[in-house]
Amino acid sequence: MNILPLFKNNCLTIKVIPNAKISKAVMDNNPPKIYLQAVPEKNKANLELIKFFKKEFGVKVMIQSGEKSREKVVCLAE
Repeated sequence: MNILPLFKNNCLTIKVIPNAKISKAVMDNNPPKIYLQAVPEKNKANLELIKFFKKEFGVKVMIQSGEKSREKVVCLAE
């Protein structure tokens, strides 16, 4: 699955659903939904989100905004 075409100006708005049964990405919605197994405590879900993008899509991202929200803007890291 290639997520790079969804990035606009190297950034992408996503919706994160923490505490899911399995970690997966659903791209048929706008914004795309990322389900994560991590709980939203002590930055665990944010760290898993960064690892998920690297593992699933092979891209390194950083959270631009929304660190304490389910709606996040992630940008490609250099």
